[in-house]
Amino acid sequence: MNIYSRKQRWKFFLLIGAVLIVIASLWYTNILVRKIADDERKKVRLWAEAIQRKASLVKYTNELFHKIQGEERQKIELWAEANHQLGKELSDYTFVFEVIKNNLTIPAIIADEKRNVKLWKNIDTANVTDKEYFFQKQMDTMQLQHTPIEIEISRGKKNYLYYRDSYLFTELKTVFDGLIRSFISEVAINSASVPVIYTDSTRKNIIAFGNMDSLMMKDSAYVMKTVSSIALQNQPIEVDLGDGRKKFIFYQDSFLLTQLRYYPYIQFGVIGIFLLISYILFSTARRAEQDQVWLGMAKETAHQLGTPLSSIIAWLEYLKMKGVDENTLTEARQDVKRLETITERFSKIGSLPVLDKADILSVLNTSIDYMRTRSSKSVSFSVTSEHSHTIFVKLNIPLFEWVIENLCRNAVDAMDGNGSVTVQVSDQLQFVYIDVTDTGKGMPRSRFKTIFQPGYTTKQRGWGLGLSLVKRIVENYHGGKIFVKRSELGKGTTFRIVLNK
Repeated sequence: MNIYSRKQRWKFFLLIGAVLIVIASLWYTNILVRKIADDERKKVRLWAEAIQRKASLVKYTNELFHKIQGEERQKIELWAEANHQLGKELSDYTFVFEVIKNNLTIPAIIADEKRNVKLWKNIDTANVTDKEYFFQKQMDTMQLQHTPIEIEISRGKKNYLYYRDSYLFTELKTVFDGLIRSFISEVAINSASVPVIYTDSTRKNIIAFGNMDSLMMKDSAYVMKTVSSIALQNQPIEVDLGDGRKKFIFYQDSFLLTQLRYYPYIQFGVIGIFLLISYILFSTARRAEQDQVWLGMAKETAHQLGTPLSSIIAWLEYLKMKGVDENTLTEARQDVKRLETITERFSKIGSLPVLDKADILSVLNTSIDYMRTRSSKSVSFSVTSEHSHTIFVKLNIPLFEWVIENLCRNAVDAMDGNGSVTVQVSDQLQFVYIDVTDTGKGMPRSRFKTIFQPGYTTKQRGWGLGLSLVKRIVENYHGGKIFVKRSELGKGTTFRIVLNK
């Protein structure tokens, strides 16, 4: 198993572990959310039931209020009739006097057509100095509350009975008004903290609202839309306060419950962002560490090659003095020159390379010629171009030759020393495409990207750094792109290099 495969396996195990942690966290969180949501719904249901019971109490109080009001009206009308009967000849006035005497609660005044007071009942005049003004004011107040009752004393002569609600009835009405205000307040400022809208029977006019945006509630279109939306979520509470007109209470889930519903998804998103940031930071740190390793290894390699190269050059001069065959020395000098180029390549890693304008076909031919003389005769190399004109590209020639040599060496290994390597150049105005094609074993599509990872190799020997180095030189140093254009098992592979002109 190579280094890359082991790293992939560890990544897989770490990913499975992270997924299991996320699933366990979401599972437990969902349990908590469901419990809190159930408690919230129970609280809302209890509030709705309490509102319905209080509405029933208000309705009962209102009905009682109207019943007492009707009875007081009947009582005052009976009192007026009794006063009317006093003007007639009766054999027995006992009942009439009893009716008049039994009015102990309703303040009343009997006056003639000119508002001259004839009789009053249940009005405290102990501390009144100007009784005429006092009674006139009392009659004005009573007339605003109830229409005076006519009492015909004789033909063409009438008295008027002025009255107002009894003190008991007034106190009951004050209590009832307070109960109504309390009911509306409890609807708007509810213990369940739910958004609520209290409307009349048309469902358009707002009586009160609570836990809603007061500015938005001024917009009638928003109100209608909100009411319709809330009605779909919960059945509105129908309220009858005994006045013959139904009202409706619309309510929806509390803000807390709404937030809890989306909390698991928010948590999942936060965990996902955390994992993504962690992965990016880890990858950045790993790449930085790899860069340091690459830099250190390259510098050390260049340093280590420098000493034996100097020694070899000196030995070649010594061999020349000894009369060694010149052809042999020429081949040896070419290899030494190549070693110097390799040393230069390693020394440039980690520093900003200088890109010079170069003829791409000339650079490719030089690299291919070198590979041709050092490969099996069974492997054929060729460089072709779709154009006859010279194509200039900014290159660091030693580093780019390293790219081509690595690709060709891998191609020769994939063909087991028997086949062809073709390098084709295409000028596309802004870019130059360089396709390196071999007739080797090919590879599945799943490996198109992994082959550029450090440590990936299919060879028994090797560190799996060649294609990783190729990608680094093309993309980081030349601002280009390299990828597997196509590959077919048993037929070969094509790598494409894209360079800016």
